[in-house]
Amino acid sequence: MSADRAVLEEALQRGEQEGGNVEFKERLTRAVHLADGRMESLAAQLRHRVLSGDGVATYVVGVTDDGGIAGIAPEDFSETLDVLSLLAEEAGAHIEDVETWGVGDGAERGLVGLATIREGGILDVDDDHIVVGTAGHVDHGKSTLVGSLVTGQPDNGNGSTRSFLDVQPHEVERGLSADLSYAVYGFNDEGPLHMQNPHRKSDRAKIVEDADRLVSFVDTVGHEPWLRTTIRGLVGQRLDYGLLVVAADDGPTRTTREHLGILLAMELPTVVAITKVDAVTPERAEEVEREVERLLRDVGRTPLRIERYGVEAAIEEISESVVPILRSSAVTMEGISELDQLFESLPKRQADEGDFRMYIDRTYSVTGVGAVASGTVNSGAVEVGDQLLVGPMADGTFREVEARSIEMHYYRVDRANAGRIVGIALKGVREEELERGMVLVPAGSEPNAVREFEADVMVLNHPTRIREGYEPVVHLETISEAAIFHPEGGQLLPGDTGTTTVEFKFRPYFVEEGQRFVFREGRSKGVGTVTKVR
Repeated sequence: MSADRAVLEEALQRGEQEGGNVEFKERLTRAVHLADGRMESLAAQLRHRVLSGDGVATYVVGVTDDGGIAGIAPEDFSETLDVLSLLAEEAGAHIEDVETWGVGDGAERGLVGLATIREGGILDVDDDHIVVGTAGHVDHGKSTLVGSLVTGQPDNGNGSTRSFLDVQPHEVERGLSADLSYAVYGFNDEGPLHMQNPHRKSDRAKIVEDADRLVSFVDTVGHEPWLRTTIRGLVGQRLDYGLLVVAADDGPTRTTREHLGILLAMELPTVVAITKVDAVTPERAEEVEREVERLLRDVGRTPLRIERYGVEAAIEEISESVVPILRSSAVTMEGISELDQLFESLPKRQADEGDFRMYIDRTYSVTGVGAVASGTVNSGAVEVGDQLLVGPMADGTFREVEARSIEMHYYRVDRANAGRIVGIALKGVREEELERGMVLVPAGSEPNAVREFEADVMVLNHPTRIREGYEPVVHLETISEAAIFHPEGGQLLPGDTGTTTVEFKFRPYFVEEGQRFVFREGRSKGVGTVTKVR
């Protein structure tokens, strides 16, 4: 018997008892259990179970009244969870976690689940939640620095805190991040709230639950072959600020300059952290700091040394043109308290205005729940039960779906505003039908599937010139798609600003006027703004 299965067996052994916190349900339906007064009586029953368990109840789903394993079809299990969530809300509680097991064989195979229900309404998250995107060269200490920030723990000099963010086995083995990672910490009246182990879902959820202010990190990739993934993190997420790291032992590199160019092209206020200062002499740290200042001045930005002017000045002056700089070490924790002060006080930049919109960055499937779309809410807000459209599909159509549930860093919420990094369970679509680059918008909003658009572009780097038919990859929100350029006048030279028609090569996407994008092909790159959709 596995450890997970032992949890189910323990609940079945305890059984339903008068004054106990375990309840057996084979199946719940909207038609039967939410009608004719049944909802009120079932909510009262749930409330009784929660109080009997000192604020926590266990509902075993897919079993008979006497605890016999029955198993129910996945669609019936999903409906049961929907009804149970409504009952919990009516009783002033919420579903905190769900575990599932498959039972039976062949056509008779079904699901049994164990839902943990906790007292208290689903979290209403703060309005000052900021999202920070990291950037910088490989091995310059991005993930290690973020790991020390979110845990409050020093690194051992070998990247021990980095392991809290790298999620793929080959990343941990090689010490190199190969995909976007996410982390969160928070603040209350007493200061920073850290996680002992960010790998534990419960640690992350508790930060979201207890914090008055949240800071989420989108940790990107420094290795050059994965620059496409880094661009996706910096362009496709709804970031408030950038955090560019430069290692004191290495100094600014070509990748540093490239990442800085992307941050500035997206008009993102940025902080530069000079990392690993414990590994060099004070003279070397000063030399690298001067190199960073020259780099910033070369691109028309004003550097602001936090060591000289203080954190308060950095909070007040940071902008698209003023870039604060500080020295840091994840080993000695130098600079960590200053970064804490910054992230606790920096204002939220992305407003919640407009209709709901979220570009999909990741998709996955959860047993008993179904398709989940993950991403950063671009604008507006979404609530559990909202009717949405997802697409465009390859043929340009949009599919109507329902937001079944919403999670933020493993904590269930009933609403998510702009800037929140969330996973939304969708009813009405299969996971294999979802793709990165699709968008979620409100039902009835009549979104357009766009195959081509006009844009103003600037060529930042190119060995010769951009001609008719040039085919780079366009990174717009979470879209990463090959496109064909048709420049006005037939060509664009390096450093030129001009107008071009951009045609997606393989399929349509949802694009709006005013959106900024990055295009790249080999070492060539540029930035642009959508001016007209067709």
